[in-house]
Amino acid sequence: MPTLQETAAVPRVQPCCPPLTRQELSPADAATMAAMFKALGDPVRLRLFSKVASHPDGEACVCDIADVGVSQPTVSHHLKKLREAGLLTSERRGTWIYYRIAPTVLAALSVMLSDAP
Repeated sequence: MPTLQETAAVPRVQPCCPPLTRQELSPADAATMAAMFKALGDPVRLRLFSKVASHPDGEACVCDIADVGVSQPTVSHHLKKLREAGLLTSERRGTWIYYRIAPTVLAALSVMLSDAP
């Protein structure tokens, strides 16, 4: 069964670049990282991302993370924005959608922001 990620053709995020303190970003890397930071720049999206990242088993059903103070359609909108930015992947199982942090996305963010020599 194809996942929503496969059907929506959301790109997988790979560690894009060396630390900012070592080398400047290319235009393509800057666009990729800016899309991720823009998606995380909304407090509701950041909370949803955090709920998925910290959820046991590394994945969360939308039914388990929707309590962020906004309506369910708004939660769906924010989750879609996180998927479009390449931060989350999703899979439908019956009537529920399960979310995971996209592979390597935390590594991409941490490598870029690290102060490694």
